[in-house]
Amino acid sequence: MADATDLTRMDLGPGPRASELLATLRTFMAQHVYPAEKVYATELAAAARENGGVSHVLPPVVEELKATARELGLWNLFLPDLSGLTNVEYAYLAEETGRSPYLAPEAINCAAPDTGNMELLHMFGTPEQKQRWLTPLLEGTMRSGFSMTEPDVASSDARNIATSIVRDGDEYVINGRKWWTTGAADPRCDILVLMGKTDPEAAVYRQQSMILVPVDTPGVTILRSLPIFGYHDQHGHCEIRFDDVRVPVTNLLGAEGEGFAIAQARLGPGRIHHAMRCLGMAERGLELMVRRTMAREAFGGPISDQGVVRNWIAESRMEIEQARLLVLKAAWLIDQVGIKGAATEIAAIKVVAPRVARNVLDRSIQAHGGGGVTDDFPMARMWASARILGIADGPDEVHLRTVARTQLRRYRDTPPTVLAGTGRD
Repeated sequence: MADATDLTRMDLGPGPRASELLATLRTFMAQHVYPAEKVYATELAAAARENGGVSHVLPPVVEELKATARELGLWNLFLPDLSGLTNVEYAYLAEETGRSPYLAPEAINCAAPDTGNMELLHMFGTPEQKQRWLTPLLEGTMRSGFSMTEPDVASSDARNIATSIVRDGDEYVINGRKWWTTGAADPRCDILVLMGKTDPEAAVYRQQSMILVPVDTPGVTILRSLPIFGYHDQHGHCEIRFDDVRVPVTNLLGAEGEGFAIAQARLGPGRIHHAMRCLGMAERGLELMVRRTMAREAFGGPISDQGVVRNWIAESRMEIEQARLLVLKAAWLIDQVGIKGAATEIAAIKVVAPRVARNVLDRSIQAHGGGGVTDDFPMARMWASARILGIADGPDEVHLRTVARTQLRRYRDTPPTVLAGTGRD
């Protein structure tokens, strides 16, 4: 589909309103978010000590940031129907929040998995579902989780998902086990969007459905919150068991058998958000690397004078610029031809953006020496977050397969214009 789109007319810049919002966001980050990072860490650590090790209670400073963001008009910018922004325009804002990924996205009510869940409720929810769950999510008074991945099957192939959703009169009965349900450990999490099988005998992509499961429903058991390289995120990434969980049929999201289609609608724009936040992390890592190496001396001069360090800086800048253009192209294609038409580019950015973030952050860690692997600087935790993105929302290998398949199809269906090799037939 991308081939049929006039790529010579791509406009990858933000419009006047988006540029104004970006300037406001950058000021908000400088004056409020960055100064709040140490406060956030201190408050979270204090709550963890009181809780015996790990706390999932939101530090009070985040609510203060949310109040300020709303006053500035920095709220729910991810949803085009509310913000009026294109995916290209929002991409610039998402990148900026990635510079402080544990504070800024939630401060402006643009944090995953709530953004994807709000998009689903906005597109597919009934009026009753929207009133009960979408409204408080948009207000930032509630959080949600997305239960798709399962520990007992290879979830990289979503057809393997085995959690059952069986209709029994006016209810659906749910049985299964999920993990990596981000957000479920937060005490504010009231609703889970769950994907499971409603008809194992249907066509392979019509077996799955999405359903809304309140966290306090009998039979829902949160077993544990999973760490990422030892880091426990405030909102948690949970393993959850569903034992004969009964919810009314009115909790079905969309219609039976539409689970795959709904999942694709959720994951397309969401990958733009993740990718641009990754580039924000990379930019923060590059800035810290440059400032550190300019300020420290070794072997008779600033570390930044060392050839290898200059190579790190140059490679980092080039990688970020290339990745940003690819992400913006994917966002532009979504705006122009929809998620299906941008499928190859979406798959590509899912691989490229976290990879670039990992590369840049790793160099920044190295430049900081022993300090780089501690929590005195943000790179180690950011690196851990970027690393999980090579697995989350489908592993890199699945997305590489998508890109390769598109290339193979293109050359298979197009007659050669240049003979290969020596030019002999």
